[in-house]
Parts: sequence; structure tokens; C-alpha cells
Amino acid sequence: MLDIKRVLASAPRKPEDVALQPLFTVWGERLLAGEEPAAEHPHPQFARAAFQPLDGWWDYAIVPRASREEAANAWRAAAMPSAFDGRIRVPFSPEAPLSGVGRQVRPSELLWYRRLFSAGAATEAGIGSGVVACADDRCILHFEAVDYACACYVNGTRVGEHVGGYLPFSFDVTEALRAGENELALCVFDPSDEGVQLRGKQKLERGGIWYTAQSGIWQTVWLERVPARCIASMEIDAQADAGRLVLTVEVTGDVDEGGCADAAALPLAVRVLDGGVEVGRAAVDAAAGTHALTVDVPRPHLWSPDDPHLYDLELTYGRDRVESYCAFRTVSMERDERGVPRLFLNHEPCFLRGVLDQGYWPDGLMTAPSDEALVFDIETCKNLGFNLLRKHIKAECDRWYYHCDRLGMLVWQDMVSGGSPLSAWYSSYKPTFFRSSWGGYADDTPRHYGHLSAGSAAFRDEWTDGCAGTVGYLRNHPSIIAWVLFNEGWGQFEARTAVELVRGLDPTRAIDAVSGWYDQRCGDFLSVHNYFRPLEVYDDVARPPRAFVISEFGGLSYHLPAHSSLATSYGYGSFSDLAAFRAAVGETLARVDALEREGLAGFVYTQLSDVEEETNGLVTYDRRVSKLAEGSRP
Repeated sequence: MLDIKRVLASAPRKPEDVALQPLFTVWGERLLAGEEPAAEHPHPQFARAAFQPLDGWWDYAIVPRASREEAANAWRAAAMPSAFDGRIRVPFSPEAPLSGVGRQVRPSELLWYRRLFSAGAATEAGIGSGVVACADDRCILHFEAVDYACACYVNGTRVGEHVGGYLPFSFDVTEALRAGENELALCVFDPSDEGVQLRGKQKLERGGIWYTAQSGIWQTVWLERVPARCIASMEIDAQADAGRLVLTVEVTGDVDEGGCADAAALPLAVRVLDGGVEVGRAAVDAAAGTHALTVDVPRPHLWSPDDPHLYDLELTYGRDRVESYCAFRTVSMERDERGVPRLFLNHEPCFLRGVLDQGYWPDGLMTAPSDEALVFDIETCKNLGFNLLRKHIKAECDRWYYHCDRLGMLVWQDMVSGGSPLSAWYSSYKPTFFRSSWGGYADDTPRHYGHLSAGSAAFRDEWTDGCAGTVGYLRNHPSIIAWVLFNEGWGQFEARTAVELVRGLDPTRAIDAVSGWYDQRCGDFLSVHNYFRPLEVYDDVARPPRAFVISEFGGLSYHLPAHSSLATSYGYGSFSDLAAFRAAVGETLARVDALEREGLAGFVYTQLSDVEEETNGLVTYDRRVSKLAEGSRP
């Protein structure tokens, strides 16, 4: 039975143009007070000793253009402004309070960054100005994420461009460097929700389930010194059942003009360590290309949420040395003793008790104010009894997944959505009122593309590339156990084809093809959202052999004015009394826990924290109060 009162109370409403109340986490306050966090390697699973963070204060300028179309055509070759507007704290976007700017970049504007830096150890080796030292080192400039399109310059030389707002990219800047001080500049264009690109839950007119749009650099920037002949990438396949580790390693590098490197094969080796003790090693002679290293690890110590055991890896190739880690665990879809399809971890049924995690912060928006803040969210969920986080419509920084790996938090990873403006009828009203529509709407016809906001061929191409890129970027993290492809029909198209793509890229994890509604009878789950009906396991749809999960539900709201961004609030059932809120959340979780006996394979409660107008979090937006444990603070 549909709860009409709750539906009406939760109906989307026109956003109000009201400024957000300033709200800071304790980590953000420390940053404002001048406490600089320790420089942690951005990629603990692929770490070299020589790296140089470039976060901190940069110059910025926001340059108006005549229109969005003009800005879209200009960013690749725009002239750097002669004067800048002020300073911005990188990696926080201009819209984030911690940036020091507090300004919304519009689609008709270009955002410029500039800073001076010394290349440190790289220039000391003699590289730069077109001169390559006999040490044959290269200097790589890394951006963890820039929203959305950017052109990069070093000392006035254009070193590259990138399009896409959520994944890391890098440029070899060796030839553009010079001894001493160097200038780095970046020109950024972001159409926000006036475009069809991947943008997640960002909206220029925020409100309800849509959040403040942001632009520009929003994850760390750093330099890395590498030998010309180096390890370029690594794919980890820790085969728990076989007791074997297989690494697919790409190495690169040829003879340079100075003759410092040669094309002869070099030893490529890996050591596997458990608590500092070597338990296996392998080596091959490798020239440029892709090579496999296989190490037997008999009876490996298995990874699980209760025992997140990690093995250390040390890779060497010539002068290059990379530190990494891996974990042995299996993810499979099997039937339990009653014949119910479930997700199995290490061939044992694993009931998924999850929380939806938007990855937003009041002072940093999509950028966590510190590494400690990332850890706080994960540990809070574990302490509340959950074993899974669903990272919602966002690819997080690599260190978040590292902390999930080491702390034992399972992850469902969403793909980032985008496309044309959503149809209120097809994305909300129709599936809310008519459950019969959930499994009876095809997503593979041009007409239905348009209804599901996927009418743009450019969007469909970008989504496909972004999906493949996300799998490639994150596949080495053992905490990730499932990929979530589409959410509530937002930009959904050809889910069956998408499942085949992801299955081919990564056959080791489960796939939630369609979370919410418009199921296409593919993937490993029948995955429904249920905010307005009694919680139950549906048996009137074509499900077997897929597992049944409630991948969103709850959303109960309690508004704490001193810890909220707005006087207004949004959620799926509101409470004015904290005790009543706690009782309702407890009853809801007990009810869904009881459904395990009826065939439920797992759930994802909405949500971890309040976000702007949404006050349906288990903790407040500033992370200072746990609504389930009064007085809780980081």
C-alpha cells in the first residue's frame, strides 16, 4: 500500500534561492586555523617515494564570456588573464567555503588557476628545458579530479588537456620545466547541469536531493618523479581459491635521445609480504609492454569486514620501485541452504547492511576537508553496525577506498550519471505511483532514451567511457564488491549492454545493473528503492536467479538547526523529536533486518549524513552529532 501522505510530503518543490548557513567540520576549522594536514600519498596502492603535493594557495580568476557556447569553444586556447581575482585554496572548488572564494562559477565563465612551484628533485636531476639527464627521469603532473574540461600550461607551454570531471589524469611535463621556479596554469570550463556531461548530483539551482554545483580542481594536485623506464600501471588479480596472485604490469620506456636508457630487457620483480615477512616473489625480464607475474600464496589469509587482512607488495623495474598492497577474497552469487540467491563473500553468505554515502561536506562540498574526515565516516558506519557503504553517483578520491580496504568496509560503487534534464514523470512520478512500471519499461529504444534523459549520443558515449574508466581506476581495491550502473533511470540506456561491458572488464565482482526501477532483467540483483511502501521482499517479478536487495529506503529526517545548512529540510518522513526519530530509525532497521529470513539479500539505508537541505542523515552535515548516539563527536 502506497503511503500517499509521505509521498505528498516528500514531493519535489521549486528550489528557494536562500544562502546556505556557514557550517564547518572540526577538520575544516583546523585547516582555517592554519593546521596543515600531513602529506599522504594520493595512491597508497601505487606509491613511489618521490612525490610533491601542489595543494595550497593558488591564484584564480573567473573570466566571463558572452555565452556558454562561447566558453565551451574557448577553453582549449583562451589567453591567460593579465590579472587574477585573488587566492584559492586547492583542492577545494571556488564554491566550497574552504576554498576562500565562495563564488559559483557559471557555465558562461572560464575559471583560471595559476601557481609557482619548484620541481624539486626532478630539476635537480637536470631535466627540463628540453635537456634530459643521464638519470633519464621524467616529471609527471597529476590531477586527481577537475570538473569538467581543462587545458594545462607549464611555463606558457601547453602540456595537455582533459575532459571529464571525476577521474584522475596526468601529463608528462618534463620538457616544459626549467631550473628553479616554474609557472603552472589551468583553464577550466564547466557547463554544470546546462550540459549533458557526467555531473552526479550537482545542480545550479540546488534543493532537495540536488546539491550545490562546483567547478574546477576538487581533488589533490601533485608531481611525481619517475625513471623513463618505469612501471606504468598494474592490475591485481588475487585469486583466493587458487592461492595465487597474478599481476598484469605495464612497463614503459625506450632509448632516449641522450642515450641514457636502452631498450634491453630489465628485471621486473614483485615481492609479497605478510606482516613484513616475505611469502612469495616472482620476476621476469621485461622490455616495454605488458607482462604477467604470478606468485603462489598457498592458503592465503582471507580478507573480510571482520578481518581486513592486507598483503604488502613491492614492485621493482630497473631503478623504479612501487609499493602496493592486495587482499585475497572472493565475491560470488550463490544460493544459501534454503536455495535463496545471495551475495557470498569467501563462499559464505554475506547479508549486506549498507548506508548510502553521498560524499558531500559543508565546507568542502565533494572534497573531504582532510584524510581524517574520510576515516571518520567509515568508522562511524562500522560502529553503528553497518558493513557496507554505497558510494552514490560519485567516484571518490583513491584514499577513501584505501581506508575501506584497511578498515574492512564493503563498497558498492555507483557510476556517475548525467544526461539531459530529467523528466519528472519518468524519473519520479510514474515509478512512485505505479510499481508495475518498474520491470516493464525498455531502455534500448531511441524514444525511451529521451524519456530517461539519455537522448544525447555524446552523453551515452561519455557514460560508456566513464564507466570503463571507473572500473579500471578502482578495480584493484578489495573493498569494492559490486558496481552499480544506473540509478532510478537517470540517464539509463541499454543496461544489458552495459552489464556485458563491465562483466568483460571485471568478472570478479557483482553488478547491480539498475538500482531503483526500470529493471531490465540483467545483472546480479533485483534492486529496488522503497520509501513509500511497506518493506517486503517482492516475489511477483521475474527474479531468480538474482538476489533481491532494497538498495534505497528509509530517509527519515530530523533537523538540527545549529548543525544544518538551511532552515528548511527535506526527507522521507520528518520528526520534530529526537527520541521519536531514533525509535523510528531503529524500528525501520529492525524491520528490514527481519526480511533476511524472507529472502532479502541486503539493504542500503538512506543515508549517512545530512546534505544541505536533506536532513535525513544518521549524522549531521557537519559530522558533529550522531543522531543515533547523542553527543557523539569526532
